[in-house]
Amino acid sequence: MTGHAESGSGEGQEGLWRAVVWGGAATLLLAPLVAMRFTDEVQWTKSDFVVFGVMVTVPLAVLELAVRATVSMPYRAAVAVALGAAFLMTWLNLAVGIIGNENNPFNLMFFGVLAVGIVGAFIARFQPRGMARALVAMGAAQGLAAITALVAGHSAVLLNGIFAAAWLISAWLFWKAAGDQAVVQNTG
Repeated sequence: MTGHAESGSGEGQEGLWRAVVWGGAATLLLAPLVAMRFTDEVQWTKSDFVVFGVMVTVPLAVLELAVRATVSMPYRAAVAVALGAAFLMTWLNLAVGIIGNENNPFNLMFFGVLAVGIVGAFIARFQPRGMARALVAMGAAQGLAAITALVAGHSAVLLNGIFAAAWLISAWLFWKAAGDQAVVQNTG
């Protein structure tokens, strides 16, 4: 990545950040449990809680690794944007589906978009310039999924545009992190 986090005055802020983020995740996971006590409209099974727990824990653990591995704010922001968009796309796709309902086979394309990003990240070895390319590829894959859905008679252009924009914003942030890294290497 782009450098190791330094010890010092930021430790208190990082501890607060971790408490807020992980506490928010726990609250999000517990919300359906509380809602089930008051309404019959929310009916989650144990497997629903397990899937959602994994959906929340994995991106937060990856974000935690990124925060520990780099002091680059653009890199951290790029990771946060990409993981946030991936989480929302997965949640939306599993809950109600992006195309039609959650059982529509066209929705599997969106997991392909995520696969492009995951494979790209490993190929890039999580280096910022390569990550930027992987996120541009995700944006292109998102556009291809939207076009495929349109050809098949389904419309989710706005939603696909929002996700494509998130991938491209993340790519821009990774590109900025790569530029910052090059400046530090040239001056250091």
